Amino acid sequence: MANLARGALESALRERKLDHTLTTALPPLGGTDPSALAPLDIAAVDGCLLGGIPRGQLSELSGPCSSGRTTFLLQLISAATRRGEIAAFVDTFDRLDVASAAAAGVDLDRFLWIRGQNGGLGTGGWGLGTGSPESRIPGPGSRHGGLLDRVIDRALKALNLVLQAGGFGMVAIDLAEVPPADLRLIPLTTWPRVQRVIEGSDTACVLLTPAPLARSAGGLTLSLAGRSTWAGDSDRSRRLRGVDVRVRVVSPRKRIDGDVTVGAVATDIH
Repeated sequence: MANLARGALESALRERKLDHTLTTALPPLGGTDPSALAPLDIAAVDGCLLGGIPRGQLSELSGPCSSGRTTFLLQLISAATRRGEIAAFVDTFDRLDVASAAAAGVDLDRFLWIRGQNGGLGTGGWGLGTGSPESRIPGPGSRHGGLLDRVIDRALKALNLVLQAGGFGMVAIDLAEVPPADLRLIPLTTWPRVQRVIEGSDTACVLLTPAPLARSAGGLTLSLAGRSTWAGDSDRSRRLRGVDVRVRVVSPRKRIDGDVTVGAVATDIH
């Protein structure tokens, strides 16, 4: 009886083209077409991911401050631009350091930088950039109540517009510094809508978050935890020497589940 009911449900979902929600609709473990994945070009991590972040799916990089989440995001974007793809980044609070992006190997000619308001409290508005402050297009801004909600709302609308435009290999949005209480106010329907836009496309969409927030049925969560190492004897002369990042890969249906530790070395940027 249970098998008959399951069969009827699967048939109904396929008729309505909702069968991508079924475990049986997924390719067998290890059998995914490499072109359907966006690798980080970090051998240990790509091995754990069985090739990379899935395209046409919503995935997330989550972790606390200094966990290496931004470093991994820049690596994803860098790998995409090196493959000749175009990448987009919705920078909700205008925190991206362009020098760091360039040092990570991001091809700025293939990088769309969508800048939000600095900290959600500035007087500047929103704009589109290609890696230089001069390219910012100013917009309206204010300091009265509800500004943070509007900044988040604009970031999500920008994400949706970029995804609907198509043609991007990698699209990411930075929600890492949004307070948890405000993250919980984002309507749950937001993420299924994002997934419907990218379903079947070559775009890998990634959320940068402080903790797991949302992912599609076929997406992944890379949960990060970092341990920093410092050089110097006194507080005034100490500098970051590197960071060891532990990456735990979580799949909603346990198609991939593992962890790996990688090291990053700090470099001086002039």
